Parts: sequence; structure tokens; C-alpha cells
Amino acid sequence: MAKRTGRQRSQLPNCYYEGYLEKRSFKDKTTRKMWTCLCGNTLFFFNEKRDANYIEKLDLSGLISITDDGSMDRNLDAARLNLQMKDENIKFNAPNAEALELWKGFIHSVTELSVPSSLNLLPGQIHMLKETVQREKERINNVTPPAVTNIDPYVTLHADMPACFYSVSRLEAELLLEREAKRGNLLLRPGSTANSFAITTRQEFAGSIFKHYRVTRKHNGGFIIDVDTPVPCTTLHDVINYLVEKTDRVLIPLILEEAYEKNISFIRSDNENGEKTVQDAPADLLPPCVPPKPVSLRLHNPEPALEAAVEESLYLNDMPRQQEKEDSSTVPPQPDIKASKKAIIPPTPPPRKLAPAALLSLPVPSANSRKLRAQSDPLEQTISELKLKLEKQARCVE
Repeated sequence: MAKRTGRQRSQLPNCYYEGYLEKRSFKDKTTRKMWTCLCGNTLFFFNEKRDANYIEKLDLSGLISITDDGSMDRNLDAARLNLQMKDENIKFNAPNAEALELWKGFIHSVTELSVPSSLNLLPGQIHMLKETVQREKERINNVTPPAVTNIDPYVTLHADMPACFYSVSRLEAELLLEREAKRGNLLLRPGSTANSFAITTRQEFAGSIFKHYRVTRKHNGGFIIDVDTPVPCTTLHDVINYLVEKTDRVLIPLILEEAYEKNISFIRSDNENGEKTVQDAPADLLPPCVPPKPVSLRLHNPEPALEAAVEESLYLNDMPRQQEKEDSSTVPPQPDIKASKKAIIPPTPPPRKLAPAALLSLPVPSANSRKLRAQSDPLEQTISELKLKLEKQARCVE
């Protein structure tokens, strides 16, 4: 826990404003009245004004908005305030309207680093807010560590870091070791420069005693613990092991292990009485079945264009012949569709036979007309020759 001695604090940032506030959040079932201190950009809550250890804290870096709450309260002088954070909404009750305006002004000053102009404050109070903004800017410039860059070939991944490495500032390291005193009293953190690290330790001797050691990189690789007699080490793991062994294991690296659930449980609400109970999921649950992969349908290849042409070349005159063949044979032969077929030419009709008397009554064509017909129609030429033969036979019979 953090130490607090009056207004001068060694473990907490400078206190900009403090006073009693009644706090209530979604997690809190009742409203609690606590002594609240705005140190840096964090609200620290104490049970009483003289307490040395804070019981809660609220980081204002995740503040979204700060608004007034106009709902009525039993205390007519009390003023309500809503702090909308990223993950929750917290309500505060200030003793009076003047204290409410001051809390809003100081919280806005440390989060936005500017003095709000919409508050009803006196000139002296506005001057206090301006000083708070200036002091907060100086604090941020002094305690904010630079970004850790992987410029050292021997420390390229976060996995190469020791388990007790935390990306925190000097003040945050002290608060972390104070809060987790039962788990360890040594941690590794980024140094004040981009090419260095720092070791922070905490021990009890008439109170908490914090010590900080600088760890710098060597140009040819490796690290050095920067003390009166520099201690060279190959890796950061060697730095931690050296401090643990040389102090007879009095220093213990702080390792925060995250706890994970061993069983799957859920909260079920009873539809009849509305009571909620925690139930464990059955242990014999089967994994969900994966649906079968859809099979693509195969499309039949269309028949060659030649087959369509062959079918079109068949004439209706062939249909009776095919039917007769099907009737005469018990098992009709299966035609080879894929085999190439030739178009069937219709048969030439035979010449009609005329009686001799009819032939005599027919006019005899001239020689020129015969030649023209013979040239134009070969069938007509055949008929003409047949007529001439029949005429000669009739003359011979007479």
C-alpha cells in the first residue's frame, strides 16, 4: 500500500486537491464516504483523512466525460457528479455545489491539461487550476519513460525479457511493489534513457525502503550494473540472477501470474422466480459436427454438333422403314450414335408407263424443245427418249 503523510507524500504524486466524496459504482451496492485525493491524474481513496494506506484508486487516463447529475438527493446541499470511464460509470456526491465545481475543474485540468472556461469559479480558484496544469505537465515530462526500442541485438523479442520486467515508471514500480509485497520485492523496468534499464527493489525497515539501480548496455554486447564497482553481465537474466544470489535470495523477483479457470461455468436465470445460479457445463460435451463439404454437380457433356446435323438429315420417308424393322426383329439393334452418319438421299421415282393410245394423243415435242429440256432436266431427257422408243414400236405394230 502507498504511504501518505499529510500533504507531503513521498510515495504518491503531488496532491492537487482533496476532500470527502461519496463514491458509488455499478460494483458497489451502497454509497461509501471516503477521503479522496487527486494526486497526478489518479484519484486515491482512503477510509479516513489520517489514514496512511489508500484502499482504492481510480486512474483518470480512461476518462471519457464528466457531467453533473441532476437527480434529487436526501441531502439538499449535496451535489452529484458522474464520471464516465471506458468500462464503467462512477457517481460521486460532493458536500456542496462549490466543492463540486472545484472537483470538476481539477479533474478536467489534469486530464485535458487545460483550464475549463465553463465553470463558475472565482479568480483565485482559476489561478489554482492554472498552476495545477503547469505542475502536471512538468510531472508528465519527468516521470514518463521513453518508449523501449529493440536496438540491442541481444534483446530482440519481448520473450527474451525476464518474467519480472514491467513497462512502468519509477513511481508506478514503487506502487506495484508496495501492493504486491507478498509476491516479490524486485522488478526490472525501462530506464530513463532509451538505451538503459533499471532495477527497483523494496524492503521493510521502519517502513518501506525503495532502491533503484541503473542497468546500461555495453557497445560490444551485454549489460553493466552501474554501481561503484560496475558488474558486467551477458544478459538481463544474468542481471536478475546476480542480484538474487548476492543478496542471499532476500530479493525475490516479482512475477504476476494470471489465473485461468479450470472448469467451464455459466450463470443461468430461472424463468419462474428470476433467481440466478452458477452452473457447470457438462464434461461430456462433444465438439460441434462439421457440415459435409458440398459436392459440385457434374454437367454432362453435350453431344457433338455432328450428331445434331445427322439427326436433322433424316427424312420422314425413312420412318416407316425403321418401324417395319423394329416390328420384324425381337431385339432392335442399338444404333451407334457416336458413329458418323451420312445423309440418306431419297430414291429416284421410276418413270410412269403410259398406254399406247395415250402416247399417240400426246403432242410430239420439237427438236429444239427437246434439246432445251434435255439440257435443263436430265430426267426429262430420259422420259423423252422412252417416248420415242414407244412411238417406233407402235408404228411397227401398225
